[in-house]
Amino acid sequence: MLKKALVGLVLLLALLTGVAYLLPREHTVVVTAPVAAPPETVFPLIETPAEWPKWSPWNKRDPNMQITYAGPPRGEGATWSWISESEGNGSMTITQAVPSVIVKFSLGIEGMGPPSDGTFTIAAAPQGSMVEWRMRVDMGNNPIGRWIGLMMPTWLRKDFTDGLAALSTYAATLPPPPPIMGVEVPMLPDTAPR
Repeated sequence: MLKKALVGLVLLLALLTGVAYLLPREHTVVVTAPVAAPPETVFPLIETPAEWPKWSPWNKRDPNMQITYAGPPRGEGATWSWISESEGNGSMTITQAVPSVIVKFSLGIEGMGPPSDGTFTIAAAPQGSMVEWRMRVDMGNNPIGRWIGLMMPTWLRKDFTDGLAALSTYAATLPPPPPIMGVEVPMLPDTAPR
C-alpha cells in the first residue's frame, strides 16, 4: 500500500513538473490610473528610491522593511535594496529616467527567477497626470515558479492599482512645482491703432 502511494506521488510530481514547462515563463502586467498632480510633481516620486516607501504597496505591507540605498539619490543608477519577512529580499535599480515622461527600472527578488523589467510612463492629463505602471516578470525555469506565475498577474495588478492610488494621494499633498524661470513668453504684436 505504501509503495503504491509513493509511486503515485512520484508520478504526480513528474506530471506537475512536466506541465509546469508548458506554462508561460513570462507575464506582463499593465495598470494605468490618474494621479492628482502634474508630471513635474509625480516624476521625482518615482525616480527617487527614498520616495517609494511613502507610496509603494510593498512598503505599506511591511513598515519594518530594512532598506539600504546606493548610487545616486535619483535617476539612472539609483538603487535600493530591502530585507523583508513578508515581501522577500530584493533590490531595484533605476535604469532610465526621462524627466516628467518615463522611468524604467530593474527589479530582482531572491528566489523569484531573473530580474523583472518595469516602466512608468507619465503623461499630462486634465486631472494632473495619467501614469502607466508596466512590468514584465520572468519566472525562470523553476517549475514551482512557473506555477506561481499563474497567480502573479492577479497579485501584481492589485499591487499596481493600490500603489498608483497611494501615489496619487501622496502627490496631491505636495506643493505644485515652481514655474519655469527664464522662459520668454511670446507676446502678441501691438496692433492698436496709432
